[in-house]
Parts: sequence; C-alpha cells; structure tokens
Amino acid sequence: MQNPIGIFDSGVGGTSIWKELHALMPNESTIYLADSKNAPYGEKSEEEILQLSIKNTELLLEKECKLIIVACNTATTNAINYLRANYKVPFIGIEPAIKPAALQTKTKKVGVLATKGTLSSDLFYNTSKLYASGIEVYEQEGSGLVELIESGLHNSKEIKHLLHKFLNPMLNKGIDCLVLGCTHYPYLIPALNEVLPNHIKIIDSGLAVAQQTKAVLEKSKLLNLDLNLHPNHTFYSNTNPEVLRQFISLDSATIYYLDF
Repeated sequence: MQNPIGIFDSGVGGTSIWKELHALMPNESTIYLADSKNAPYGEKSEEEILQLSIKNTELLLEKECKLIIVACNTATTNAINYLRANYKVPFIGIEPAIKPAALQTKTKKVGVLATKGTLSSDLFYNTSKLYASGIEVYEQEGSGLVELIESGLHNSKEIKHLLHKFLNPMLNKGIDCLVLGCTHYPYLIPALNEVLPNHIKIIDSGLAVAQQTKAVLEKSKLLNLDLNLHPNHTFYSNTNPEVLRQFISLDSATIYYLDF
C-alpha cells in the first residue's frame, strides 16, 4: 500500500524515530508533524494532550496516512488508548524502554530521564511495575531540555549544565543504565557521552518502534511492495521550519510551515 506513514510529536524529537523508520523501511513514504508550537506536551494536562493528539491524528488522516506513529512518550501514555478506540488505522506508541534496561542492568539500578507527563502517567507506572520487579528505578524530570533542543541547542553549555544537575544524583545511586524517556532525548547522546561515565548504557526505544511498525504493516498487509515507487518524505512545522531542517539530512525531504 503506497499511502504514507504518519508521525507526530510535540516538536522535532520524533525525527529520532523517523530516522530509525527510514533506515529500516527506505521504500515507505512518510508525513511528519512537528507540533513545536505546543512543545513540550509533558507540561500540559491530560485533557490538553488528548486534544492535541486528536488534532494531529485527524490532520494525518486527512493526508491519507495508513498508520500513525505517536512519536511522543507523553502523548502515548495519555492518549493512545483513546486514539485506538476511536480511529480505524493502526497506531504505534512510544514508551520508556524499562524492559530492556531491566534486562541489561548489572547493578539492578536504572535511571529514567523523561518529561513530567510521562513519569506521572498510568502507563509508565504499570510498565515499571511489570518489568522492573527487583530493580530500583530512579526517575528524573528533564525540565527545560525539550525547549533547548527545540531551539537547536542540543549540545550547548546550558544542556550540559542541566544534564549534570539531573544525572549526578542518579550516578551517586549507582545506576548503570539510563533510559531516555522522551523522543527528543536521543539528540542529547553526544552531550550525554561527555557527561556520563563510559560504563553507563544509554537506552532509547527508536529501533524497537521502527521494528514494531514494520511488523504491524506486514500483519495488516499495508507494506508498500512497489519497489519502483519513489518515496516522498514531507515534514510540517507550526513554528520555524528551519529548526526542523537541522535534524533532517535527507536531501529529498520537503519541509514546510503549516499552521495547525
């Protein structure tokens, strides 16, 4: 099926998911919505997050997307059950990679860096309870990180200052795995590599999301099987599209401003 895969996030962070998706399925067309005007979702109420998720979903459906990736931990934890119940297309969600961290930790101590909206959600609580039995999970709200990434300052002195502030207490507790619980945060990996000791394993869910997307497309018979089709990749931002362009290196991608 040649229709595009739709992706939305509260800004540029979900492009970290898009890159994994494009690497795994280069023949699939995509449409990406960067709702930077409302970033970060993690500071908003559950009802606000739901309404924004509905708005983004309906815009992607208008553009005939065959599957929608909710490329935002906060929107997944607060809205995906409603979206799945009310729309017919498949939805792929994002949640912090607690399970792989629990399997990989040797100290039985794991740190989670995420937004307030993710850490306070029922889904995060239930995932932690299910997979982190016998594991100490230290949670840290990454206040201010999304805003700096949205401004293109993902490897700045301000970012490194905040990372030291947020992560030092976890390091003092003896964590050996750090879960990135926001799709913006993979863009912090260069800065994290400067801030963290070498033995700390950084875990995000990008590849797993891409693999799950492919599996659902195959199961639903929605994969594009026309290998001669030239895929289109369209990105929309409701703020300055030049910020989004910093995160997309694909020359054939088209990036537009759209007031949504």
